[in-house]
Amino acid sequence: MDKIRIRGGRPLNGSITVGGAKNAALPLMTASLLTDETLTLTNLPILADINTLCNLLLQHGVAIHMAGAGGDCAGRAVDFTARDITNTTAPYDLVRKMRASVLVLGPLLARCGEARVSLPGGCAIGARPVDLHIKGLEAMGADIRIEAGYIVAKAPAGGLRGAEYVFPKVSVGATENLLMAATLAKGTTILVNAAREPEVTDLAECLVKMGAKITGIGSDRLVIEGVDRLHAARHMVVADRIETGTYAMAAAITGGRLDIMNTRLDLIKAAVKALAPAGVAFEEIENGIRVSRANGELHGVDVMTEPFPGFPTDLQAQMMALMCTAKGAAMITETIFENRFMHAPELTRMGARITVHGSSALVRGVERLTGAPVMATDLRASVSLVLAGLAAEGETMVNRVYHLDRGYERVEEKLAACGAEIERIHGGDE
Repeated sequence: MDKIRIRGGRPLNGSITVGGAKNAALPLMTASLLTDETLTLTNLPILADINTLCNLLLQHGVAIHMAGAGGDCAGRAVDFTARDITNTTAPYDLVRKMRASVLVLGPLLARCGEARVSLPGGCAIGARPVDLHIKGLEAMGADIRIEAGYIVAKAPAGGLRGAEYVFPKVSVGATENLLMAATLAKGTTILVNAAREPEVTDLAECLVKMGAKITGIGSDRLVIEGVDRLHAARHMVVADRIETGTYAMAAAITGGRLDIMNTRLDLIKAAVKALAPAGVAFEEIENGIRVSRANGELHGVDVMTEPFPGFPTDLQAQMMALMCTAKGAAMITETIFENRFMHAPELTRMGARITVHGSSALVRGVERLTGAPVMATDLRASVSLVLAGLAAEGETMVNRVYHLDRGYERVEEKLAACGAEIERIHGGDE
């Protein structure tokens, strides 16, 4: 199993190009199931999760073709053609690897009238039930039951019907699944308290290019007029705001300066709002942003994760690593997932002072972190340990980096090019 070895203490300086957003690419890929024509996605990242979903789509009968290649994903284009869906079952062996696999449920049900999808897996960061996906599709007339670990769904005769569904809580995945299903439903669907994340907006804009009729894009009330069919389209995946925020914090934690390219400042507004008082400076440049420390030191700030446009839960672990090196104390509160502080004990191994009380963690900054062997428990926790390793004195060995590969493309290469002493060690035991 691969590991990443880091010798910390080197400021990062240089340029890093951000890829397309994994969390946008995955629903966009499943949207290809809604049409028998070709959906071309550009700026598509090549990650473990992308490969997992490609394998799932292939077994549904989707033809996948690399239409354009590039060293960075900005120049990459992939065709997805679901001319004939040959299989409406999403098997356990594939779905268990990644939670986003459940996003085939809505498109399969809308186009084929049936779907059998394994209950999903993914990172072990607490309960992320699919009940909102199911209840929303049931509101559209679907008959759904759970059998032997599978969601077994059938549309009524004549297909799914438009309906109004109020989400009892904000759910990105459920919003995406219902949005896709509604494009081919009969009549009007209204989704209330819908997720507003940029990835949801990106999906809606792609569906419109495919012929869907959607209003309210970017708001928490989406109105979808069902159409008979969708058609071919070409769409660029939005820049990864989590990768953007992660590298911004990498610049800050090392005291360096990074130009983060192929991204936009408006994608990380909530992170900027939190990081600016902590002493991190942001500057817009052509096709990107420049990040550095404002005046040489970091200060503790309190952060609470919230649905968009609030501070993203996917940046919470990175923020905790950053606050470990700041002056003073910071209170970090997690409101999205109940089991997302598993990186705290690993950071403590590196000398961090963290006290967890339920859904909050009090972080008292230390003068320096020290290198140690640590173990990644989930995707974002793994990159928080990399950030800590970049700032730590001595050597840090990050184990279980397969989590990292699910969401960050060539992370060690990008960081090394900016002065980090970092390398991947292939194979071996954990």
